[in-house]
Amino acid sequence: MARRRRKKTSKNIKKWLAAIHPATFFIKQRRLRWGRVIIMIILVTGFAVRFTDLGHQVQQQNMTPVDQLPLNKLTYGQFIERLAPQAQKLQTQYGVRASISLAQAALESNWGRSELAYKYNNFYGVKASQGMPSVILPTKEFIDGKWVTIDGPFRKYTDWQESMTDHALVLVNGTSENHARYQGVFTATNPEAAAKALVAGGYATDPQYAEKIINLIHEYKLTQYDQ
Repeated sequence: MARRRRKKTSKNIKKWLAAIHPATFFIKQRRLRWGRVIIMIILVTGFAVRFTDLGHQVQQQNMTPVDQLPLNKLTYGQFIERLAPQAQKLQTQYGVRASISLAQAALESNWGRSELAYKYNNFYGVKASQGMPSVILPTKEFIDGKWVTIDGPFRKYTDWQESMTDHALVLVNGTSENHARYQGVFTATNPEAAAKALVAGGYATDPQYAEKIINLIHEYKLTQYDQ
């Protein structure tokens, strides 16, 4: 019984292969099957147009200057290139390492792709105080040894440059309860120590926050932007 099934299956496969062979698919009894030919031409043309459009889109994106591309459409390298000049400017003004500014922006905003980043220009997850332009969004916090989702008020900015400046000021000024809260970020002798000082100051509840920042700095060689 099993042998008969195998023979039947084998015949069906051969029959299917013969049906799709060009010699039989397009020709029957020495006559061209125009319907199938036309369908094939339409399909091939459609694929060609689609791939051409994709090629043009990629080419156009490659030709567009990085500073004119939407931030949430940038590659990781383009994201760093776009933000680096502002990070270096802030390092000169306030002393925040450019490598720290860039690594935090990449991590907190998911490379400019988070809703908070591309809709509201908040690249650092900075919370809003009463009276500040804000938006309520869900966020994850590590509380009592586990991740929980809560709704929090986040700052809204007019542009991403304002977000980077405010981030630098948050580190410089600390909080109303402790103005020296992030001074360890400035006194650190290297980016690794600065990243750990962020956690010590309570910038994030993620227990692996410093490690993530350090990994980004190393992987993308962000210390090259430190002045």
